[in-house]
Amino acid sequence: MKILFDTSVIIAALVESHPMHQRAFPWLKKAKEHHFELIIASHTIAELYAVLSTLPTKPRISPATAWRLVHENIEAIGKIVSLTAAEYSSVIKKISERGLVGGITYDALIAKVAEKSKVEQLLTLNSDHFRRVWPEGEKIIVSS
Repeated sequence: MKILFDTSVIIAALVESHPMHQRAFPWLKKAKEHHFELIIASHTIAELYAVLSTLPTKPRISPATAWRLVHENIEAIGKIVSLTAAEYSSVIKKISERGLVGGITYDALIAKVAEKSKVEQLLTLNSDHFRRVWPEGEKIIVSS
């Protein structure tokens, strides 16, 4: 089985103080134990680093620690899937036609990776966002 993790799930799994940590961490643990194939959108790597390195936790997560968390917990165990320039363009066109703006763009890109990778599940803490950008994938969008 292939499962794509949204950025929200990974952040919650990696940050113990996150309010959704207890729900998300078991998913990451199962991925590390190879219970399924973990799929990650390539831009999620950058988004993870950006969020982890600026998260207002005490103590703050240093840039080196943020990189290590991403590398050891995601890159080392997941399959990173990139979109082509044409796929990026098609996603932007699709969301513009639906009148969607802002940060939901990144959810649309993750949904496109889920579709491209033919995952059985897209795991997220923001299922409503994904249903807006990818109503065709509603059956595989799962809340963590």
